[in-house]
Amino acid sequence: MTLDLRLAAPAVVAWIAVGVLIGHPELLIVSAVALWLAAVVGVTMAVALGARSRSITVGIALACAAAALLVSVAAVRQPQRQPEFLADAAQSGRFVTATVETSQATGSPGEPFTATLRSLNVGERRFSANVPVLVFVDDPLGSVGIGSTLKLRGTVSMTDPADSAALLFFTDRGPTVVEEPPWVLDWANELRATFRGSAAALPGSGGDLLPGLAIGDTSAVSPRLDAAMKATSLSHLTAVSGANCAVLIAIVMLAGAALGIPRGCRVAASVVILLGFVVLVTPEPSVLRAAAMATLVLGALLAGRPLRGVPTLALACLVILAVDPWLSRSYGFILSVLATGGLLVLAGPLTRVLRRWLPLWLAVVIAIPLSAQLACQPVLILLSPSIPTYGVLANLLAEPAAPIATVLGLLACALLPLLPGPGLAAAHLAWVPSAWIAAVAEFLAGLPGASIPWAQGAIGVAAAVLVIVLLLGAIPFRAGGRERRWRRASRIGLGLVVAGYLGIAAGDAARQQLSRPGDWQIAMCDIGQGDAVLVRSGGRVALIDAGPDVTLLKHCLDTLGIGRLDLLVLTHYDIDHVGGAAAVLGRVDSVLVGPPDGSPASELAEGFAKNGAIVSEVSQGVSGLLGDLRWDVLWPRSPLRGVLPGNDASVTLRFAGAGGCTSGCLSSIFLGDLGREPQALLMAANRLGRADVVKVAHHGSSDQNPRLYAVLAATIGLIGVGADNGYGHPTDSLLRVLAEQGTLAVRSDIQGMALLSPRPDGTVSVWTEHPATR
Repeated sequence: MTLDLRLAAPAVVAWIAVGVLIGHPELLIVSAVALWLAAVVGVTMAVALGARSRSITVGIALACAAAALLVSVAAVRQPQRQPEFLADAAQSGRFVTATVETSQATGSPGEPFTATLRSLNVGERRFSANVPVLVFVDDPLGSVGIGSTLKLRGTVSMTDPADSAALLFFTDRGPTVVEEPPWVLDWANELRATFRGSAAALPGSGGDLLPGLAIGDTSAVSPRLDAAMKATSLSHLTAVSGANCAVLIAIVMLAGAALGIPRGCRVAASVVILLGFVVLVTPEPSVLRAAAMATLVLGALLAGRPLRGVPTLALACLVILAVDPWLSRSYGFILSVLATGGLLVLAGPLTRVLRRWLPLWLAVVIAIPLSAQLACQPVLILLSPSIPTYGVLANLLAEPAAPIATVLGLLACALLPLLPGPGLAAAHLAWVPSAWIAAVAEFLAGLPGASIPWAQGAIGVAAAVLVIVLLLGAIPFRAGGRERRWRRASRIGLGLVVAGYLGIAAGDAARQQLSRPGDWQIAMCDIGQGDAVLVRSGGRVALIDAGPDVTLLKHCLDTLGIGRLDLLVLTHYDIDHVGGAAAVLGRVDSVLVGPPDGSPASELAEGFAKNGAIVSEVSQGVSGLLGDLRWDVLWPRSPLRGVLPGNDASVTLRFAGAGGCTSGCLSSIFLGDLGREPQALLMAANRLGRADVVKVAHHGSSDQNPRLYAVLAATIGLIGVGADNGYGHPTDSLLRVLAEQGTLAVRSDIQGMALLSPRPDGTVSVWTEHPATR
């Protein structure tokens, strides 16, 4: 069957146009005018031209019109997203108060949540607003439902114009709830909370994963399980996927037909249930895409005009981007559309090819995940420069269980408030497929060679596209002389690419092994979005923070040959700093911790004490030795004054030579997750000077004090950050601050592990696992 791409091409052009231009707000208006003019010219030419040329001209005009529509919406919305009073408040650094309406359930301390800014008070002036904001809260907030109105106090920072959140809000005290959610949202909050509590009582990773599979609540998914899901290409199951909408609508329509309900009533019931489902699972990008497609299909079905898949997908994308043009840069939305497009375009042909050797059911089961994987892989390279070796196998094993877990989980969610007994029974039944999916992910992720390293950035994307094109060209979709020649050329090209890759991979592995310095003094582990940095001197080793994941930290320590630690510093208890601590439990002599924040992670200190470590809660003035280095605690003060436990009370350490360095000692300072205000207090409380190395605060967020980095004037700035962090870390403003001071930014998301060594001339030698390619 011939694909209908008449609407797909204009949708792609419009998507690219708005995706580029939202990053350049100064060009939005003039671009919108130019695109509208081009569309009018195109229509005029189409009327004047003959039938043969008319279709091409109409296609160009349609592409210009679609792009003009999306760019016009963005041009109107941009001043509303970043008004002048917000820019002034951010630039001044003044404390402000605000009211926001939450659009995401609040999580653990240190976990930001999304909201919509409704009003802002700067001094005596009050401004109304409707701005998407990302809120950072240090102290425990408790469970606050979506749609709640909160009062905040703190500082604000503007984001890049293309970011989904237009503003970052950093609170200096706990928010207060001033209004409960409206009933149209609160019913879903109650259902989510009840189901989440029931799932928490279920054992193992299956219980942690079930709320994500059924209602999109991933708060219980551990960093280790999340990493395993990503490593096996199952991350689309970690939260509700768009396919769940299709399953739900199919059940409603088929059940209604079996009961003899008229088509119009079935469609109306499907729309109502679909709307309720979107509210319950929250409007994530994949859910929005699926809901938009389902609505279009239902409307066409009601009118008796069935739609084809690709045009429906294209129209749904245009509608969604017209509502929110900033989704054009959302990885979640992009991957959802690519996966759906891959299924619509590739699943059928691949099934027909595989059916030559396999039963139909098995051919379909293999073709579906393979199609989605091929379509998404180039974009996935941007998030993680690797190819999941067992991705197709993992999907083959896990995908059949996903709809069962979803349907049973939704049934449990609906029954628990009304019929707790049957609801619990449904939850226990849903746990079985959920536990199976988690077991598949964890088992395959733990196998040798679970991922194949790949080039980063644009080069990696281009290489992935080339391999996919050659692979598809080598598959015998159709017979014929021309096709055979193309297949032969594709197979030769694919063989050359594979041989080249193996040669490059072997060379890079040899390079890493041979070039890795043995005299490193500071090592930044590549552990994703989090911190884990080693300091070594005189045969003694310290670890500052443990990152979010046990497996990743253990891999780093094993790679560097670290078996035991003399000192472990847990700067604060956010999961991205302590989640991997179990990797060193029982292997530490001394542990330094900051003030407890009331979170469950605060109990880590007791666990280390039970395993033989000397645990000390430290504050400013505490010091000690690590080989030839002296360490000093510069922050927090005791008692805490003006700050709360958490980010702003991060244990801040300075290492410097103690006088016995025979081969040079690097001076360094580790800032934890300190924000702008505590950084100023840190400078006021200590005599700071130049440092060779600074561990940049809060993974390179924009909440920084430029004066601190000017005083430190460090040669190297270490930034522990994950490629898929969702926060925009490191921010452009932070990178500019480092550049202005001549500080070289070394980032784990781009360069992987980094090893720093002192040179005889007093400079710093930098070795990184990957070259900086972007």
